[in-house]
Amino acid sequence: MADDATASLYVAAIPFPGRGHVNPLLNLCKIMAQKKPDIHIAFIVTEEWLGLLHGSPSNEPLAPTIIFATIPNVLPSEKGRGADMDGFIDAVLTKMAQPVEQLLDRFDLPVQLIVADTFLSWAVEVGNLRNVPVASFWPASASMLSMFVHYDLIVDNLAQLGINHKQCLENIPGISSISIADLPDGFSIESKSKMSKILYMISMLKNTRCLLFRTIEELEEHAISALKPKLSVPMYTIGPCIPSLTLDNITTNQPSYIAWLSSQPQKSVLYVSLGSVISISSHQMDELAAGLRNSGVRFLLVSRGEALKFQGGCGEKGMVVPWCDQSNVLGHGSVGGFLTHCGWNSVIESIFTGVPMITFPLLIDQKPNSKLVVEDWGVGWRGKSKAEVFLRGSVVGRDRIAQLVKMFMDLESEERKNLEGRCTEVREMVRATIGRGGSAQVGFDAFLANISDI
Repeated sequence: MADDATASLYVAAIPFPGRGHVNPLLNLCKIMAQKKPDIHIAFIVTEEWLGLLHGSPSNEPLAPTIIFATIPNVLPSEKGRGADMDGFIDAVLTKMAQPVEQLLDRFDLPVQLIVADTFLSWAVEVGNLRNVPVASFWPASASMLSMFVHYDLIVDNLAQLGINHKQCLENIPGISSISIADLPDGFSIESKSKMSKILYMISMLKNTRCLLFRTIEELEEHAISALKPKLSVPMYTIGPCIPSLTLDNITTNQPSYIAWLSSQPQKSVLYVSLGSVISISSHQMDELAAGLRNSGVRFLLVSRGEALKFQGGCGEKGMVVPWCDQSNVLGHGSVGGFLTHCGWNSVIESIFTGVPMITFPLLIDQKPNSKLVVEDWGVGWRGKSKAEVFLRGSVVGRDRIAQLVKMFMDLESEERKNLEGRCTEVREMVRATIGRGGSAQVGFDAFLANISDI
């Protein structure tokens, strides 16, 4: 920990070890350091994750008041963890707490505040035992948290409706009418016992100093309002927490894919990425790649395991890469669409850049996120029907993918123009929230005021 005795507050930030959790919490810390330079932050990760962060081409320099602090690699490797997510989560919940506590004991000055991912319920226990307040950072949508909070109500409704993906739930607080197909994984009578760890995590929120929502208040005001009477802690909506690179600030040291994008016409490229953890089946990947190629549309495809396999067959209009800086890609003027698995990071970055989405959800919160994008906000089209979303393992064929992509990227069609207008409207609203007097600025300032007397 830093040894500057004049610092007013020493903070330990603890992310859940996954890219969709680490990056936004690190961005939150950067904003905290920018707004309040007398805060010193130790960002705690495993040794493996420190290597991943240092090795990322998009890694930005940290403020001098932020340091990385590491614990040993007590978890399964980040590589391939999607093959056994249950085992990985169990390890996170049972093996991280002790080395984190030992690390806290070694700091030169005592930690006065813990900012931890909500999924790390043990972080609240560690803070409470040390009499250190904990600010809980919720990395997903407020709608998703409202579903967890109202889990029993949802399961009771499912018991009455039966398992039919066409049925809709109409009375979930904070959630507009939602089909059973769009519910997160685990929301069933049979899965109730498996949800005990998440429900315990939710119950621990009452023991925190405050809850931070990484969302846009104007987009999820109903979910946030529904949570207020259920959670007895202050709640602050602090905005997207995404890198500054998203603000059309392309780096001068351009990788090959940025150079390729710069050679394409405006809004002509479909960016395709289905996340970094859960892989789609080889069959579905083959159909997706073939559909993109057959559509005749320019595309940039992220395929981590099979980039070389697909590169040769994508033609002159396509490029396949194993990784890219998504913020830079979505902020590039040649990108006119995003085929996405609907992870919350991807959704937030897409609406912030005004890029329309084709939703291709795979599991967990991606399914309700897809519903928010298409039905609630009107900034995307479904790439998978509700039946296909409901039936895990279903494959969307190349012909339908090609037809959908071709229609979606037709900038002259009336439907596309309407979609473009809506995306622009939402983008301007979202960007206004982080400006002076915007809801995200107000929420962030209120959070800083809450911890100022610690």
